[in-house]
Amino acid sequence: MSDKKSGKLLNNQELSMFCDQIAMILNAGISAMEGISIMLDDATTDEGRQILQKILDKCNEGDTFHHSVEASGVFPKYALDMIEIGEQSGKLEEVMRALAFHYNREENVARGIKSAVTYPMLIVGMMLIVILVLVIKVLPIFNDVFKQLGTEMTGFSKGMLDFGSAVSKYALVIVIVAAVLIVGIFILTKTTAGREKLRGFLSKFFATRGLYDKIAAGRFASGMALTMSAGLDTDESLAMVSNLVDNSDMKEKINKSKELMAGGSSFADALCSAGIFSNMYSRMISVGFRTGSVDKVLEKIAVGYDDEVDEKMTNLISVLEPTLVIILSVVVCLILLSVMLPLMGVMSSIG
Repeated sequence: MSDKKSGKLLNNQELSMFCDQIAMILNAGISAMEGISIMLDDATTDEGRQILQKILDKCNEGDTFHHSVEASGVFPKYALDMIEIGEQSGKLEEVMRALAFHYNREENVARGIKSAVTYPMLIVGMMLIVILVLVIKVLPIFNDVFKQLGTEMTGFSKGMLDFGSAVSKYALVIVIVAAVLIVGIFILTKTTAGREKLRGFLSKFFATRGLYDKIAAGRFASGMALTMSAGLDTDESLAMVSNLVDNSDMKEKINKSKELMAGGSSFADALCSAGIFSNMYSRMISVGFRTGSVDKVLEKIAVGYDDEVDEKMTNLISVLEPTLVIILSVVVCLILLSVMLPLMGVMSSIG
């Protein structure tokens, strides 16, 4: 296991690795307790050893694997619930393998979002730096030239010069505000409450709402596939997966599905009427129920949504990058033209 302190939840990558290792151990005919002992011998960090030792100690006391893992305090509730279901149904290996696949998918989605946001933010940062250098350092030089020629800057260039002067005058205040904003963004992205608020905003924002709807639908399909493969019925699966989904709109759709099913609608029809899946995906689920492979169908749907998310992020980046470059170029050109054209006019009149 990787470098994690007890009390802090493992991230998606670490959860995927742990579940995958346990699944391989169980597949080899080794008990979960013996597997933890083997993993403990191979642990390379003190924090990892402490976590595994806690699990092993609880196993040696006679506790179930679920309670032993829970005692470490670093596993999310969803993983603990699924491990308990796996033990009770005798499908712990299948559940651990499915959890490994699930958290690996979650990690890929998170990385995709991060990579989609990082580069545009760098472009925006570069754009702001270039503009600030122009208005703080370059425009005052041109202003001195205008004064020497017996005139002064006007219009847009004058406004940008005044803006640059204000930035220079209140530079300390601006730096402090920027530092506070950076700390706030860091807290927003590193704390659970902050991430929930950020996800809530992005799920409502017009430019990212469609993307987050697809992410929520993919997580729903993945969670349903996992719970139904463990032997849960549709009602139990919906109840559990509703705790996994962090999209408020998706939670409402799940609740609507429950109401429709309580009113006599089939599972597939309820999902379609609630707007969770399209007609095509709903028909696939109907076929899956008839053939007894609904969990496999849900896995395919989850993969399909992953592909759609990747495509949407790629399209978003392909539009965002040139747009930011164009905006940067236009702003810089406006600043330079607002200075150079009047200067050329003055020079022509002198000539």
